[in-house]
Amino acid sequence: MIDALVIGASGGIGQAMVAEMRARGGRVTTLSRREDGLDVADAASVDRVLGALEQPFQTVFVATGILAQEGHAPEKQLAAIDADAMAQVFAVNTIGTANILRHLPRLLPKRGRSVAAFLTARVGSITDNRIGGWHSYRASKAAANMLVRGAAIELARTHPDALVAAMHPGTVATPFTANYAASHKTVPADETASLLCDVMGQLKETGTFVDYAGAEIPW
Repeated sequence: MIDALVIGASGGIGQAMVAEMRARGGRVTTLSRREDGLDVADAASVDRVLGALEQPFQTVFVATGILAQEGHAPEKQLAAIDADAMAQVFAVNTIGTANILRHLPRLLPKRGRSVAAFLTARVGSITDNRIGGWHSYRASKAAANMLVRGAAIELARTHPDALVAAMHPGTVATPFTANYAASHKTVPADETASLLCDVMGQLKETGTFVDYAGAEIPW
């Protein structure tokens, strides 16, 4: 039975991942802003909440993030970029990822297979960007991907069996995507959670960017 940690456990995908991991026999520790006061954009908050964890986890799954600052929407044009709103998106999606990554070496066992997966997004792929728009969200996720890649390289020196990955969940039917799914086909959160758990179980290489089917996404 694995010990797992889900950060962002109160969100749509986070809740589904907790349920799926428990259904597979995992012992799951959950953390969220709603239940634990965890503000990933605040280093002191992350240090307090994650610092209280003592045991290592075979699986760490991070499902935090925002599409846009409250009262704003993802930009459709360059002219719509607002520096303050962009800073808030980066604070959660990028700096929030960095704040969590700082604790990762302590959260994973030094020996034995472990997986740390961070939800990012296909739109964070620079190579795959063919339609533009959503500038703050895209840029924040691209930067988060770089942090995950760098963490995988560094962690391999001290945790040779750890696998660190950025993961794209697809367009999931949650409140997070409710206003932006448009014509995209959405997938139920529980179905996505099952697929993501399968992919994490099949990972063989660290520092990868993969989707819910295990296919590699170009950085």
